[in-house]
Amino acid sequence: MSSAETSDFIVDCLAAWWHEHPSHYPDIQALALDLDGGSAVRSHRTPFIQRLTQFVQATGLTVPLIDYPSYHSQYNPIERCWATLEHDWNGAPLTTLDEVLRWAANMTWNGVSPFVRLVEGIYPKQVSVPKHELKVFEPQGQRSESLPKWDISASPT
Repeated sequence: MSSAETSDFIVDCLAAWWHEHPSHYPDIQALALDLDGGSAVRSHRTPFIQRLTQFVQATGLTVPLIDYPSYHSQYNPIERCWATLEHDWNGAPLTTLDEVLRWAANMTWNGVSPFVRLVEGIYPKQVSVPKHELKVFEPQGQRSESLPKWDISASPT
């Protein structure tokens, strides 16, 4: 059975990474996230905002979301990283999960190797959060007056 890239998946991966590396960042107060424009991380997606604000509350971090508009991938470091991975694969047949993980783990971008881990579990699509439940999280999200769709920051209360 396969799963989907969802808001829950994204925040679970972020939380796992954060909880495995706290000693690397002892004095950090904010963690900026470059978002790739995928549907799972859009700032108007209620499941993503709900889970992200729960992460912010649990960690005490302020999390500015850097959301790139459609068709602006050349400015997004995430997209450049993916381009490097696709170039490294160079059409190699990825027929097993082990091959995919090996290729991803051995890639370097700007001299840095990625954090690669197999995430097991089922992440169902089309999970929604009713608007009345989302109201609890609104005080933690500050939207820019000039760019409310692209500029949001989540802070602990």
